[in-house]
Formats: sequence, structure tokens, C-alpha cells
Amino acid sequence: MISDDFETVALASIMINDTVEVGKTDLKGFFQVDIPASMKKIIFRSVAIEPATIELVDKCDEVEVVMMLSGTYDFMTLKKVDRHRKKKFKRLPELHKEAFAKGIFKTDKACYTQQFTPHYKKK
Repeated sequence: MISDDFETVALASIMINDTVEVGKTDLKGFFQVDIPASMKKIIFRSVAIEPATIELVDKCDEVEVVMMLSGTYDFMTLKKVDRHRKKKFKRLPELHKEAFAKGIFKTDKACYTQQFTPHYKKK
């Protein structure tokens, strides 16, 4: 597991069912957890990094995640903050490929899907 600036994410919590912690990444960002086959949704959380919720696809043995660093957005509306965040989010697949090219990841694309979670909710 790495951040969007290619630094390892150490001691990130790995959770299922929104509240059950099943493990943590080690100091080099690696992890190994056993998850029930029926469980497809995994959440990764760490300090100063936005939570990443992924949904596994079939035959996914190697999960390599790029997480977005969380930022401070002073004097901006939530709508504008979400535009900045979404722009960063859209780059995650490209960063995954770049991590593969640099030898950080073993696969060139993720074996999971991930949806953008906005802060701003329309009324």
C-alpha cells in the first residue's frame, strides 16, 4: 500500500463491515489478511490519508492500493474541495500503473473497484 506520492503507508487499519479491524499494514506497507469469501468490501484507514473503500472482484489474490493524501482546504466550499479531490481520485489508476513500472507493485492494474466518496451532499 502506497500513498499518491509513492510513499509506503505504514500501520494503516484494514477493516470489513465498516467497524471490524482485520489487520494492519506493516512498516513497509505490506499486509496479509484472511477475509471471508462473502466479504467483498474492504476499508483502509490511516492518519493524514483519505479512507479508501474498495470492492474486490473475483480471483483477487494480490491487493495493491494507492491511497490519496488528505489535504487542508482553507476558504473553499465543499463543492470546490470535492472537485480537487475527484481530480486526484481519477489519477489513481494511472498512479497504480506507474507504481508497477517503478517495481513497487506486482500488477499493472488493480483487481478491485473503487468509488469516489464526496464530502458535499446535494440537497
